[in-house]
Amino acid sequence: MQKLIIQGGKPLHGEINISGAKNAALPVLCATLLTTDTLCIKNVPLLQDVTTMLSLLEQMGAEIITNNRSEVAEVELTVSNLVNPVVPYEMVKTMRAAILLLGPLLARTGEATISLPGGCAIGLRPVDQHIKGLQAMGAEISIKHGYIHAVAKQLRGARIVMDIVTVTGTENLMMAASLAKGTTILENAAREPEIIDLANCLIAMGAKISGAGSDVITIEGVKALHGTQHTVMPDRIETGTFLVAGVAAGGDVCLKNTFPHLLDAVLAKVQEAGADLETGDNWIRLKMNGRPKAINLRTAPYPAFPTDMQAQFMSMNCVATGTAVISETIFENRFMHVQELKRMSANIEVEGHTAIVYGIPELDGANVMATDLRASASLVIAGLVAQGETIIDRIYHLDRGYERIEEKLSEVGAQIRRGS
Repeated sequence: MQKLIIQGGKPLHGEINISGAKNAALPVLCATLLTTDTLCIKNVPLLQDVTTMLSLLEQMGAEIITNNRSEVAEVELTVSNLVNPVVPYEMVKTMRAAILLLGPLLARTGEATISLPGGCAIGLRPVDQHIKGLQAMGAEISIKHGYIHAVAKQLRGARIVMDIVTVTGTENLMMAASLAKGTTILENAAREPEIIDLANCLIAMGAKISGAGSDVITIEGVKALHGTQHTVMPDRIETGTFLVAGVAAGGDVCLKNTFPHLLDAVLAKVQEAGADLETGDNWIRLKMNGRPKAINLRTAPYPAFPTDMQAQFMSMNCVATGTAVISETIFENRFMHVQELKRMSANIEVEGHTAIVYGIPELDGANVMATDLRASASLVIAGLVAQGETIIDRIYHLDRGYERIEEKLSEVGAQIRRGS
């Protein structure tokens, strides 16, 4: 099993190119099921979850041409002959995003069988809002033996009020509604930038969608969608992770091919921690000297502070001056990195959904184990600032969401390598 080995204590200096967003690429890949034409997708990150999704689409009959000769992958997909509308457990047990195939499959073929999804063990992430919405659109759905089976001769437009804000639920229903008969209104919709990215792709394919990025999205169903070319947005969580690494380790880092406006809540916290920031249309430069200041956080749906950045900021707070209070409101089991950080001498107390972090001058390198994707990133940041050697085990979690992270950090001066 592969590991990351980090010699800490090195400031970061240089440029890092940000990859395309995994959480935007995956729903766009699923959208290829909505047309028989070719969809050309650019800026696709070369990640394990993306590879899994491509394999899923291929076993359904997709013809796939991948060009990854450059740093940025380009994928052409054509699903003119959809042969197998089944998503088996063996192919989705490590990837929750497979649920995004439910809506497109049902809209395209009138039937879908999908294993209940797996992914990170960060808490309960039910798919009831997906099911409730599709039922409102006329689908008959049953769950047996760990599989969702859905049937609908013709989905029809409906007004759907979601009980909770769900990103994948919003994406799934938006895709399904694109080919439904009539108008669908999604209320209490997620507002994340990845929703807008998917909507832009669907609109380019001929869908009629308005309101993406707000909490009410209106979709007028059309008879058919066509092929198009779409460039995946930059990964705002990868951007935020490298920013926090720069704050914690110190130095001067410029992040290229990213959009600062996607990170308002994160940038505010980075500045609060003591970093100097400069931004342009597609770049962010961070300068940091000395220890960061402790900052309080409370996660909430976009545009508030993202839960996917909580673990990284906790690592930074471990070596900050002062005490920080971190409240997690999205997932009930997203403090699993705390015990691993304590192995590195971090001083953290957890009370329910709140963690209190008492900053100390430095962490100690240690053997630690990644428990989920963002926890993996937090341990990398901790390793960058720790004295001595840190070895991070089970980094397959990291490979699900970060493209060549050890190479990118090495290019800016970190002593980090992959081993077994």
